[in-house]
Amino acid sequence: MRLTSKAAAGALAMCLGGPVAASTEPALTFEQGQALAKKMACLGCHQVKAKRVGPGFTQVAQRYAGQPEAFEYLSQMIRQGGRGKWGAIPMPAQTQVSEQQAKALTHWILALEP
Repeated sequence: MRLTSKAAAGALAMCLGGPVAASTEPALTFEQGQALAKKMACLGCHQVKAKRVGPGFTQVAQRYAGQPEAFEYLSQMIRQGGRGKWGAIPMPAQTQVSEQQAKALTHWILALEP
C-alpha cells in the first residue's frame, strides 16, 4: 500500500527518524503507517481491522471513502477528539500528535482497504 502525499511522507520520516522512500513521490507503506499509529498510541484504542474501544481503521476508511472533506475532518478529529460519531465513548483529543503526524495518519487510514 502506497500513499503519495509529500507532507505525510515527510512527517513520517521526521517521526521515524529516516527517509520514507527514495522516489520523487514519497510513499507511506502499511508498516510505516502502523509504526506511526503505534508510536502515537492510537493502537491503544484502535486496531487496523477490528473495533477495540474505537472503530477499526478500515471501518473509518470505509465510512469516509470518496468524501472530499474527509481528509481535513479526520486530521482535525485526531488532534481535537470527537464525540458521538461512533457510539457513546468519545475520542479524547490527541494533543501529543502534531498536525503533520495527524495528516500522515489520516492519509494512511484513508488508504486502507476494508
